[in-house]
Amino acid sequence: MLNLSEAGFLLLEFTEVWELQILVFIVFLILYLATVVGNLLIVFAVALDHHLHTPMHFFLMNLAIQDLGQISVIIPKSMSNSLMNTRHISYSGCVAQVLFFLFFLASDISLLTVMAYDRYVAICKPLHYDIVMNRGACIKMVAGSWTIGFLYGMLHTSGTFGIPFCSNIVNQFFCEIPQLLKLVCTDLYLIEIGAVVLSISIVLGCFIFITVTYVHILIVVLRIPSVEGRQKAFSTCLPHLIVFSTLVITGCFAYLRPPSSTTASYLDLIISVIYSIFPPMLNPVIYSMRNKEIKAALSKLLGLG
Repeated sequence: MLNLSEAGFLLLEFTEVWELQILVFIVFLILYLATVVGNLLIVFAVALDHHLHTPMHFFLMNLAIQDLGQISVIIPKSMSNSLMNTRHISYSGCVAQVLFFLFFLASDISLLTVMAYDRYVAICKPLHYDIVMNRGACIKMVAGSWTIGFLYGMLHTSGTFGIPFCSNIVNQFFCEIPQLLKLVCTDLYLIEIGAVVLSISIVLGCFIFITVTYVHILIVVLRIPSVEGRQKAFSTCLPHLIVFSTLVITGCFAYLRPPSSTTASYLDLIISVIYSIFPPMLNPVIYSMRNKEIKAALSKLLGLG
């Protein structure tokens, strides 16, 4: 059993060649800056344009904040390690990565579920929309998504780090739970098994809720007589569907694939990069491309309109 509070962990490096490490740093820097700029533009556009002070855009602003947090928890440390030619992360730093990454990830899923309900009320019960989705209700829904995310992160973090580790070599570029569990000294990590079962139940519940919601939405939309009306209704739902699908598909590839050996594989690295970086980076693009109000606000914010 190791005293990891002093030794810390050793993360996986993408390459041992210094020149390629710098290349990895540059690629990560570009991806990180693109994600930060894109999500900050969404936040400022919604906050500064009174036309966007609606429930849908309020949820979108919080989603952008969550995406910023999710990518900022892991990418800067990886870039720093590549630049400094080191693999080390402190024990507390690893705990913080697990806690906050899962906090923002779970908040994302919870908020996307809330956004599906928002679209359902807007399309299926438009006359009750202002009453159901009032300011107080929206704030409570967002606060609930953040709270669920924090409790989820705390549950997984306490379950993972309450187990003794026999190694400190993490075969991943950040502290990822599946890789950390390969380092434990015993197979009896019942707390984390319970946390995993609970997590699957929650995610499956969110998936079923969103699926049923969109079945109802689809039924109502198909009854709209005008083609223009159907297209408008679909256009408000399509970005949400794309964002949720991207998050679920990449997450399933990361956590539901067959376990690899204890040695690192480039497939593990690629999949982890995809699910941890691409959804936060693509979300602003998806929403700004399909939302006329967002595009108008961004053009105004950047002085292009």
